[in-house]
Amino acid sequence: MLHLRLKHALTGFGFAIFVGTALALSPASRAQADTIYISMQDGIAIGGYDPVSFHTADQPKKGAQDHALMWKGAVWLFHTAHNQSRFEANPRAYAPKFGGHCAYGIARGRVFDGNPMTWEIVDGHLYLFHTPRVEALWMAERTHMIQTAHQAWPDVLDKD
Repeated sequence: MLHLRLKHALTGFGFAIFVGTALALSPASRAQADTIYISMQDGIAIGGYDPVSFHTADQPKKGAQDHALMWKGAVWLFHTAHNQSRFEANPRAYAPKFGGHCAYGIARGRVFDGNPMTWEIVDGHLYLFHTPRVEALWMAERTHMIQTAHQAWPDVLDKD
């Protein structure tokens, strides 16, 4: 697992250059079955929210540019240096399932971005949803949805 740890605070233009470089260097095709395909906007995973905070706080917290690292072709931001260290030690424990795409959409064979404001943790795994409505639909059939989404992933990415 290759990590690029950002040693200095990234601000303004420097951050934009970093993100642009990260996007240019990210692989365009799937290489392995265990590859994680991260949903990102402007190169930032989970809309800039700290993935560890979903597991440790009452609500997710926005990350900061001075606590950032590159993992799986995306920039991940953290609320604290401690959360960044926790993620670095075991990123798969904190990264959202299905690369941060809407878990309900994946189960239904569609790909939508996950919204960090609609989420659930089940058995220690973070699932994101596109809207509160689809989160409610997911929860009504949670066990079935999880099984179906895992069966569809990552082949569903080839459909869109």
